[in-house]
This record gives sequence, structure tokens and C-alpha cells, in this order.
Amino acid sequence: MKIILYIGNNLNNNTGNISSIGIIGPLLENEGYQLYYASSYNNKIARITDMLYACCKHRNKIDYVIIDTYSTLNFYYAFAVSQLCKLLKIKYIPILHGGNLPSRLKSRPVMSKLIFAGAYHNVSPSLYLKQKFAEFGYVNTGYIPNTIEVDRYDYYNREIEPPKLLWVRSFSKIYNPQLAINVLKLLKETYPNSELCMVGPDSDGTQKEIQQLAEKLNLNVKFTGKLLKEEWIKMSREYNIFINTTNFDNMP
Repeated sequence: MKIILYIGNNLNNNTGNISSIGIIGPLLENEGYQLYYASSYNNKIARITDMLYACCKHRNKIDYVIIDTYSTLNFYYAFAVSQLCKLLKIKYIPILHGGNLPSRLKSRPVMSKLIFAGAYHNVSPSLYLKQKFAEFGYVNTGYIPNTIEVDRYDYYNREIEPPKLLWVRSFSKIYNPQLAINVLKLLKETYPNSELCMVGPDSDGTQKEIQQLAEKLNLNVKFTGKLLKEEWIKMSREYNIFINTTNFDNMP
């Protein structure tokens, strides 16, 4: 039985949706792997400290360290953990999540090489990121697409007019939720009965700005806050178009 230390944002709060560590980790456990996790601390200093401590604490019993790797602040978490893994002679596997990671490869070439060239393997959920990493010489990158439990999503034959949009993300500037409001405004010029429902937690205060924009444009937008997946899947039957906004996407 392989033993894995999974490094990521294992947070349980109302300001973010469940992250990859909360999805992939249990799936690996179901496959028979034993897992340790870090970190669940909200404070950034405490989080990185806990991540590094976990590597040291479990170094003699783990086979691999999996590192959720993003293009934002988490990039530096990945750098610190990967270098400690090298020092401790532990195989580590970055899972590439950030759509803006190619920019990191360009702007932080030395740090990127230290992270990704020394990895046991890099895992990309999209062929786009795999291709971009190959262009920078990281041929140790494989492709494993994200999973979805299709049996949880029943098919309904929907009428597309009028458009009834469903948006499910965290309210964060990086996800560009303002775009959904602008799309609704344009749709209403042709389809006056168009609707928009925005589901998700407010991670950086952006939701208030979006609500104010909707009011300014005289748009009736439904804001539900954070919902359990089962809740918004049930609610999705009332809508006919799923809209996904972002500034950066690893599968454009």
C-alpha cells in the first residue's frame, strides 16, 4: 500500500468552494491509498509552516508528496514544499491547476525549473497545460483529466429561450464574475426575460461589487451564496445554460 502526503488548501470555510484536495484525496483513499493532508489553516503563515512540518513529520513513511500547484500565491507554497522534498529525498508530484501557470514559467523561470524539472512527475488536467509545459522543456508532464460523476447529473431536454443562466464559482476577481453580469445585460436586449443565478461564496469581497453592478444596470440577479453541490444540482433544473467566467483557464 502506497502512502501519500497531499499538500493543498484543505480549508473548510464559507469563503471558498471545495478544492481539489477535498475531491481527489478521498478518491485516492477509496482506491486503497493511505493519505495524510496539509493544510487546513486559514492563516497563510500557519498554512505553509504546517505544510513543511508535515513533510518532515511523515518523511520516513510516505512514498510520494502530491502538491496542488496554482499560479497565484500557492505557487510559492509549491516551491517551498518541492525544495524541502528534494532535501528529504521524497518523490513529489505537482498537480497543475492554474490557467496562468504558463506566465509563471516565463516570469519565474528559475523557480519553475526548480519545481517542475525536479518533480517525479507533473500531472496536467488539460492538454493545453501539458502542451505549454512541453514548450518550456518539461517533458515529464502527463495528462490526467479531471473527473466528474456523470450519474449525479440527469439530462433534461430544455428550451433555450429565454436564456436562464446559472453561474457556479467563488466570487473572486480572478474568476471575473462581472462578465456574467455583462452577458446578461447584452442578452436582455434580445431576450428581455433572460435570467441569471449566481451560486457561490464570497472569497475576496467581490460579491458586493457584483451586486452593486447588477443594481446599477437594473438587472434582477439571484444570489444564493454558497450551496452544497446537491442543492445547486437540484436547482440547476430551473436553468438552461451554464456559464463559466474566468480571466485564466487551463482548458481554453
